Amino acid sequence: MKRRDFLLFAGVTAIASKPATAEITRIGFIQSGSRQENQRLLDAFGENLSALGWTDGNNIAVFDRWAEERADALPAIMKELIGSGVAVLVTAGTPATLAAKRASATLPIILVAVDDPVSLGVAESLGQPGGNATGLCLNSSEVITERLVLLRELVPGLHRLAVIVRHDPGLDQKLQDIRNDAQQKGIEALMLEATTGKALELAFARLRSDRCEAIYVASGPLGPAKRARIIALAAESRLPVIYSFGIFPAEGGLMSFAADYGDLFRRAAGFVDRILKGAKPAAVPIEPRARQKPSPQPTRRGQPRQVQTTDRREDRRTSLAFLTLQRQLLPRSAGCLKRLRETL
Repeated sequence: MKRRDFLLFAGVTAIASKPATAEITRIGFIQSGSRQENQRLLDAFGENLSALGWTDGNNIAVFDRWAEERADALPAIMKELIGSGVAVLVTAGTPATLAAKRASATLPIILVAVDDPVSLGVAESLGQPGGNATGLCLNSSEVITERLVLLRELVPGLHRLAVIVRHDPGLDQKLQDIRNDAQQKGIEALMLEATTGKALELAFARLRSDRCEAIYVASGPLGPAKRARIIALAAESRLPVIYSFGIFPAEGGLMSFAADYGDLFRRAAGFVDRILKGAKPAAVPIEPRARQKPSPQPTRRGQPRQVQTTDRREDRRTSLAFLTLQRQLLPRSAGCLKRLRETL
């Protein structure tokens, strides 16, 4: 055998005998907000994936993308991720989920924190989604009830409520749920859509002129600048305000009643695990936010109050409601605030 042929043969043998590299599964993770504000959600998701045997950089690669509160950026993000060959998409919130559904009718989608996937057309039913999406939804009507109950604790004679929203996907259903629940409690709900900064200023001017007694900010988490403006305007109004996201009271807002999103993303890892092991999204039930009863925890003065909630069906904690009470109320509301603190 010639020396050249021998070297070629040896090289081919070495390549053939080299052990095959394990295939890495790609997972797309899409958040409508910013990395700075939501990194902890990605971390919670990754930690539970690792606990289930899926380690980023080992047998999976998580491709995270952030829309920075720009819904118009979502279609391009979806196209990029699908083109990169991801096996599953994890979508946070309604805008990202709808963008994923429009981009693909076959790629598995794990939705997280979507108010009503059935009315949005994302699933046929919670028990049998029937399409390519499953995951974790929020039971909008029950969360709305809890928020109105808290406002009634602060303002026992509440009859006129300002509801501030932006034009989000699924807005009509959310507004209908708020109207229905408020009407049952004898509360007139004034709906104020505030998509721009100017519209926000006009909304607060309108709620003051219409003598609203409390405010419900039903949209969020919004960007930092808009959050800060809403919180400032709410403080100037000197009316009790409840928010839909825990970040508002963390930045100076009065109070919120919201899911623990870290817990939701930890649970989302379980859905990804099932899909990667062969389950079909069409047959994996979407888990709703179950009916929950707050239970108090002690807290130091001036610190956020955390109210744990328990899912009775699964006998485990499924969400955390953040309730922070600050001294922004009118003097006439001091008694209500004291009773609420004693209740919680």
